[in-house]
Amino acid sequence: MDLKEKIRVIPDFPQPGISFKDITTLLKDGEALRETVQRIANHFKDAGVEMIVGVESRGFILGAPLAYEMGLGFTLIRKPKKLPGEVLAVEYDLEYGTDRLEIHADAFPPGTKVLVVDDLLATGGTVAAAMELIHKLGGEVVGLAFLIELAYLGGRERLGDYDVFALVKYDE
Repeated sequence: MDLKEKIRVIPDFPQPGISFKDITTLLKDGEALRETVQRIANHFKDAGVEMIVGVESRGFILGAPLAYEMGLGFTLIRKPKKLPGEVLAVEYDLEYGTDRLEIHADAFPPGTKVLVVDDLLATGGTVAAAMELIHKLGGEVVGLAFLIELAYLGGRERLGDYDVFALVKYDE
């Protein structure tokens, strides 16, 4: 199945010059969603993954069924003040300012092998911040999984030698 064909591209959204990759068209197709989850699970089946971590918010959409498929637990990395328990936080730079991500302080025990899941890899800033949180908890990142990679933005290069897996790549 060509998953790229299942993703709707909307020109000039949310502003002129941006070509938005809308995954809702893939998500509403049960066969395509199942194929997405199974391909990621298959890629990481021998990586020793012990916990799936989804990055807010579309990482939740893919991460939860992936955890189910792999028989693993799932935990969340969220924007500020969304998690009710004790949290660890990290601030990271955006193009015009900073943002913050948080994870529960008891999300997983130190030494846990973690797979980070999000819908899109662009510049890599958000996932780099997520990895910093996982390392603060003593977790070991064994891979990074994305539905889409905007290869022309160079995010993969920012992430070092990790197993970065993306199902659909856009080169421009």
